[in-house]
Amino acid sequence: MKNRMKLSALVMLMLPAFVQAQQQFTTPEQAATSFANAVISQDEAALTEVLGDNWRHYLPDEKADPEAVARFVRDWKVSHNIEEKGETAHLNVGQENWQLPIPMVKTDAGWHFDMKRAADEIHTRTIGLNELSAMQAINAYVAAQQDYYQLEQQYAQKFVSTEGKKDGLYWPATPGEEPSPLGPSFSPEQPGMGYHGYHFRILTAQGADAPGGEKDYIADGKMAEGYALIAWPVEYDETGVTTFMVSHQGVIYQKDLGEQTAEKVAEIKQFNPDKSWQEEPQ
Repeated sequence: MKNRMKLSALVMLMLPAFVQAQQQFTTPEQAATSFANAVISQDEAALTEVLGDNWRHYLPDEKADPEAVARFVRDWKVSHNIEEKGETAHLNVGQENWQLPIPMVKTDAGWHFDMKRAADEIHTRTIGLNELSAMQAINAYVAAQQDYYQLEQQYAQKFVSTEGKKDGLYWPATPGEEPSPLGPSFSPEQPGMGYHGYHFRILTAQGADAPGGEKDYIADGKMAEGYALIAWPVEYDETGVTTFMVSHQGVIYQKDLGEQTAEKVAEIKQFNPDKSWQEEPQ
């Protein structure tokens, strides 16, 4: 399977502002080689010729990520090939056959990189990566709650501990001390920032549609009867689409709540996956 990780920053170089026609190539191999050479040599003018001046209309206005560029250069030198289907072609590089998210298309004038389709592809990949990261974070949360229970004989009701206490899943460890069950990423310093495009909130009860029926997880101030979590995109259809839920049973449920995701999630107070929620395959 191709590793379709995001590398949008690869083309985020500071290019000259003048307008010029995008270069056309006889074969997709020539187009790919010209692109790679421009990246390897950090030739901004050559990259502008290959991608065209209008790339700014379709890709974020960011600077290049040096690590992403270095990774592409390394993988290009290891191996590269062209996957061609009809009048569309993609460049794949490296042992993992990573695919550049900028397709090459054929017209009467020749082959060229299609920046509009690249923007769509990068957007799709970004959402996919964020959703995958959210599920990985959910699994980390489940493991952290289990570890916390071993320490405290109850589950944590919040992500970050009160200063000087260990009443959350994360606390700063002193030298020589075992690390906390979870890192601080679930509670970012800047409100609204999220983690890989997702927000997370602990749920302290479950509803009638949950396995085991309706019940509170908290009794006498301690959450010992279970735990749950809900994760939803910071910005629907931009940072993610799917909303996820999990309980102490470890099964992740997912649902597309639509444009009103934030409002609908605000109303969810219990872990209650009815038939409209789908189980994530294990």
